[in-house]
Amino acid sequence: MTNKKWIGGALGLALCSTALASCSYSDKGSSQSNAEASGPAMNWTRETQKQLVEAISRAPANGLKPDLFLKGDLPKDDNERFAVLTNAALKYAQALAHGIADPKTLAKDYTIPRPGADVRAGLEQAIKAGNVGQWLNSLPPQTSEYQELSKAHLAYLAMANAKPFQPIPAGKPLKPGASDPRVPLVIAALSSIQYLPSNAAGGTSYGGPLATAVKRLQADIGIKADGIIGDTTRDALNLGPGGRARQLAIAMERLRWLDREPAATRIDVNTAAAFLDYYRGGAIVDHRKVIPGEPEKATPELQANVFQLVANPKWRVPDSIASEEISKKSAAWLSENQFAQENGRWVQESGPKNSLGLVKLDMDDKQQIYLHDTPFKEIFNMPERHRSHGCVRVEDAIGFAGMLAQQDGIFDKFQEAMAGEDETYVKLKTKIPVRLLYHTAFWDGSRVQFRPDVYGWDDDVGRVLGLVKGPPKPSLQKTEDVGP
Repeated sequence: MTNKKWIGGALGLALCSTALASCSYSDKGSSQSNAEASGPAMNWTRETQKQLVEAISRAPANGLKPDLFLKGDLPKDDNERFAVLTNAALKYAQALAHGIADPKTLAKDYTIPRPGADVRAGLEQAIKAGNVGQWLNSLPPQTSEYQELSKAHLAYLAMANAKPFQPIPAGKPLKPGASDPRVPLVIAALSSIQYLPSNAAGGTSYGGPLATAVKRLQADIGIKADGIIGDTTRDALNLGPGGRARQLAIAMERLRWLDREPAATRIDVNTAAAFLDYYRGGAIVDHRKVIPGEPEKATPELQANVFQLVANPKWRVPDSIASEEISKKSAAWLSENQFAQENGRWVQESGPKNSLGLVKLDMDDKQQIYLHDTPFKEIFNMPERHRSHGCVRVEDAIGFAGMLAQQDGIFDKFQEAMAGEDETYVKLKTKIPVRLLYHTAFWDGSRVQFRPDVYGWDDDVGRVLGLVKGPPKPSLQKTEDVGP
């Protein structure tokens, strides 16, 4: 069911985009942000005051509300005004350089390295040099992705402000070929997010170019492109431009959490979109599908290193899966799938039926999350792939592991290990960092894309940014296999 409280998503932020004191907000910034803002006030010239006020007025370009940093008129007394300006500048700089939220307070397992900029020292230098505005502009990520998300955010804010959005009410799924009084609202919703021309017209018949536009939206958000408007598709339509602006604001916040100089050779997994990108020398050289954790067994946001490849791995079943799932299986099923007890715990033997497939990419993290193969390769052809127990299954994992082994100079050892039948460990000469990220809006190199918030984590970030609650988590089919 659609919740009217989240329809229009970022309209609260949209209405803040033109004036510093135009709307209220919920200021729940991290304790780190408040600590940065403490300390003696700095001396501001008229020029640096103007630069700061103008910079904060442009906060929506970073997905932020100006009111989070400055509200109302500035005090006339110099000392009081300098204190207010210093506090505002430090909070805004902190937000741009590190993010407003501390992700470690939102997720206990968050281990991705953060930026290390000293905003107080930077502000002091910027005031002395008279380039406060330029300095603030240098703090957020300077990547093409951040810039494209920023442009899209401002565009959706403008669309949200330009015309009131009318949501599509709940009802039976709307199938191509049907007639329904909600069709004009579907047309308007698609037009508002530029899937149809702004002057698109039509009656109550659902089909033709309208159904094609719906299928394109479904493909873009990673669900089955069948043209049937059920709850998940209707929720995506009911986001409207305001809801998309909200998603982009949250995505930019997550980008601000990240180290500005990540390892040039690394693996980035977007668990929201279910794909990975492999970087070498700072450029993407490989892109492939993955299967991350299902909503109830979400893959955490962490960074760890792939340090070894495991050929023909055994699966040592975690206690939670053993008690909740393996213990309920019949003796015949356990035997058929080669499960046995070893030293008091369930272990699945190596082989084509093994839940880890034929190769595992071991990572040095405390959560025991890793990348691996899978015998259930048909899932990679599904648009919605959140099916694992938390680890990340990789499309053509054998080919991917072989490529890493080739580049690391250990391909012969890896081939020899894969040719055998026993579990064999092949250490990498050079560890490869892996970042498990959760970005529901992202730049794919040619356009901005959106994905449903399958884990419901956007609301945690949106709350800190002072944004309204988002749509409910989509209802996904529960996985039937027991693999990690």
